[in-house]
Amino acid sequence: MSDATAPAAADAVEYTIRRKVFKLFGAAFHIYDRDGNVVGYSKQKAFKLKEDIRIYRDESMDEEWLKIAARSVIDFSAAYDVTDSRTGELIGTLRRKGLKSMFRDAWEVLDGNERPVGHIQEDSALMATIRRLTDYGWIFPQKFTLTPDGGGPAIAHYSTNFNPFVHKLKVDVHGGNALHPFVPLAAGILLVAIEGKQ
Repeated sequence: MSDATAPAAADAVEYTIRRKVFKLFGAAFHIYDRDGNVVGYSKQKAFKLKEDIRIYRDESMDEEWLKIAARSVIDFSAAYDVTDSRTGELIGTLRRKGLKSMFRDAWEVLDGNERPVGHIQEDSALMATIRRLTDYGWIFPQKFTLTPDGGGPAIAHYSTNFNPFVHKLKVDVHGGNALHPFVPLAAGILLVAIEGKQ
């Protein structure tokens, strides 16, 4: 992606997303590839009612290549449109399953024509309960799986590594799926940006 070209849909790729929190000013994201190169950067403003996340190539913020925008002010079931900033094309939508996510994080994945194509689920109902209701939830970092609707191999796996100052998410996207290659990454960014606020 450093050459402004999206990976092919059949490619398997790996990213690490790091979100550093500044309580008064929001947060900053860095996205790294498998080799540790920065391939994306974003700033997230604090106290924002409607998320509008812009991903740039680097900290200069000269070249925007991905946009993730909420359709409405933040609510439990918000939908987030994912747009390829280079073409203006809607490439997917990620919709949070509000009430269900209160107990175990769950998202619906739609393609560019708003057809349901997959879903993201937190790893375990038991672990989700421990994370939410005990003081020891930090011992069990969150894990998620993006699975295609109708069954089949997982499209992507997500695993967190959290400390009070840096929230880190590893994104493993498997090859051979029909999703636009930016959509699984956008899902990872939202998992850090939205679920990471819990």
